[in-house]
Amino acid sequence: MIRIGIIGGAGYTAGELIRLLLNHPEAELVFVNSASNAGNRLADVHEGLYGETDLVFTDELPIDDIELLFFCTAHGDTRRFIQTHTIPDTLKIIDLSMDYRLASDDHDFVYGLPELNRRATCRAMHVANPGCFATCIELGLLPLAKNLLLSGNISINAITGSTGAGVKPGATSHFSWRDNNLSVYKAFAHQHVPEIKQSLRQLQNSFDADLDFIPYRGNFPRGIFATMVVRTKVALEEIVRLYQEYYAKDSFTFVVDRNIDLKQVVNTNKCLIHLEKHDDKLLIISCIDNLLKGASGQAVHNMNLMFNLEETVGLRLKPSAF
Repeated sequence: MIRIGIIGGAGYTAGELIRLLLNHPEAELVFVNSASNAGNRLADVHEGLYGETDLVFTDELPIDDIELLFFCTAHGDTRRFIQTHTIPDTLKIIDLSMDYRLASDDHDFVYGLPELNRRATCRAMHVANPGCFATCIELGLLPLAKNLLLSGNISINAITGSTGAGVKPGATSHFSWRDNNLSVYKAFAHQHVPEIKQSLRQLQNSFDADLDFIPYRGNFPRGIFATMVVRTKVALEEIVRLYQEYYAKDSFTFVVDRNIDLKQVVNTNKCLIHLEKHDDKLLIISCIDNLLKGASGQAVHNMNLMFNLEETVGLRLKPSAF
């Protein structure tokens, strides 16, 4: 059994991570740290866990008792923790913040997108979990980068559910504002753009175009639905073949020959991709569950790889029928 601790246990991604780990046959959840909830039962904060666990949140950090530490912390907090605490050399880390996603000489974190860095993740001690938008968009574009087919600016539109804004309420996550509403935010300046470019350049180092990314707030709780437009003269049949070849050995990413919708991936660790050609414009549609494939499900996938487990263990999740 893998002995596990979580720091930052009160948010949406932590709740999903806890749920996955409690039902994982090779995981033992030792502690969940949350200074603001210390002494409270996990199920009193994450109410879907009633009947699943009697664990309580703690403000203690018994990291010598675990083999793997997950960070579900605000951006900046993981780096501060690592800089101010003594971390055992044998402790593996998966960070769900954005602190270590960009490659740098000052850290050894591997960017944990299995469809891009599976082998490196299997050998890693420290893994930076990708962002949710980044995951959805990268999976839509990586096969093109692999085959050096990205040239010119890429137009991207993507809409995310309200859980993407986190558990703390705000003006744009309030139900009465969000319901029956739609809005743009961080146009051309979203924080996930640098990691997307980094991943594309890993496969196509000549890529130097702009990602014209427009994110939207959606009036639904969870999921990301993205569309990307790339200009190419390559025939659709050949492009589909390249995508199928790229994802042939992947357990959670599927190329679908008919139009897709968000409900097909919500509550799963899947990414679905659909391709269409309109003259020289290639339309790529990609969708994921932002809390699972875009966060906690992908983190457990990375855990499976880091501990030499079959990668789908604990992640065969099924979407709702409605």
